[in-house]
Amino acid sequence: MPRLFSGIEIPSTVAQRLAGLRAGLANARWVEPENYHITLRFIGDVDEVTAEEFASTLRFVRSPAFDLALTGLGSFGNRKPRAVWAGVAQNDALMALQRAHERAAQGAGLAPEGRKFHPHVTLARLRGGKAPAVAAWLEEQGGFFCPPFEVSRFVLFSSRASSGGGAYIVEQDYPLSGR
Repeated sequence: MPRLFSGIEIPSTVAQRLAGLRAGLANARWVEPENYHITLRFIGDVDEVTAEEFASTLRFVRSPAFDLALTGLGSFGNRKPRAVWAGVAQNDALMALQRAHERAAQGAGLAPEGRKFHPHVTLARLRGGKAPAVAAWLEEQGGFFCPPFEVSRFVLFSSRASSGGGAYIVEQDYPLSGR
């Protein structure tokens, strides 16, 4: 069974800017630009019935289209960094959309997400990353900012576990309403 999650795709123009950061960090497994996204709700490996139920409940999520900007870089893992990411500027519409995805997941019978939502685009996963090296890389990159882009839909992604990370597949898309 594929691993499922809902999210927002990153436009190719923004992905190109993010891809320009793909160098100079030891032990980094860089995410392919076509796989850049913002996860709204991670589901994981589920049976077909649960997958269909979640896909169905997402049809009831309503949100207007909105603009979103990426700003800043950071890492997860403090003393043992495990990933570097591009941040997302504060956005009330994004937060409301994420809460709707959480309700949809629970409506499909999934347990509540235990982690606080931290919107980001994962750039690389680290194996044996050293905190000083990651801090130096982040400092070298300076203040990253990307002009806003329009979010006009969200999607249900699937992935299959594979070495180096498999491609993400859009299983279904859900348009947002006009402004």
